[in-house]
Amino acid sequence: MDITIAHITVLLITGFVAGIINTLAGGGSNLTLPALIIMGMPADIANATNRVGVVLQSLVASLGFKKYGKLPTHDLVPILIPTLIGSAVGAAFASVAPVTLLKPMLLSAMIGMTLVMIIKPEVIVVPAGTASLSMREKPSAWLWMGVAGFYGGFVQAGVGFILITALAGTLRYDLVRSNALKVLCSFFFTAIALGIFAWQGQVLWLPGLILACGTMAGAHFAVRFAISAKPSTLKWFLLVMTVCGSVAAMFF
Repeated sequence: MDITIAHITVLLITGFVAGIINTLAGGGSNLTLPALIIMGMPADIANATNRVGVVLQSLVASLGFKKYGKLPTHDLVPILIPTLIGSAVGAAFASVAPVTLLKPMLLSAMIGMTLVMIIKPEVIVVPAGTASLSMREKPSAWLWMGVAGFYGGFVQAGVGFILITALAGTLRYDLVRSNALKVLCSFFFTAIALGIFAWQGQVLWLPGLILACGTMAGAHFAVRFAISAKPSTLKWFLLVMTVCGSVAAMFF
């Protein structure tokens, strides 16, 4: 497809904003997927191409959190195992499933997260000083991480909220460390999903890489903000993004 200056501008701007949103909360793909579709991509091609930006943005964010000592890795392998298995299954399913399934899954995830944040915020917002749990101590986390991986492999949009629910809600990581682990998990399982989509010939690399330039810049900015922001600020940002994601999912 032909890429115009207008396309490049839209991809860079939406990518930058999405990189910030995805790093601090989730749902940035609610911006980038419509941008790719507006360029004329079918929904399945846009869904696949969007993963290029997510992979590179997640790598930048993970390295940033690691630099500031906010990326816990002591339980990383058990966290990744169910997540990656779920992602591979989800991506394989997405490559052959009707695209009409994307919206119901996205909408359900967004509305569910919004209700949790409003009705029982303590599930997500862990009090300062709370000790995190290992996957061995919390067996139910295996299920949640597998579900998050499947959802991320299938649709990507809004997966950050599912991962935060699993990491903060079950393993009791604070929001900064939950976000750090979230973006690292996203890097691994999105890379698997991207590989499957590329093998199916569904990725348009040029617009994907242009989008990635914006998402990487946004991720870099967001990590610096997350390290210096107050926990209450991150909590409200997460709530606002969850509500916005729910609204966007209704009209996607």
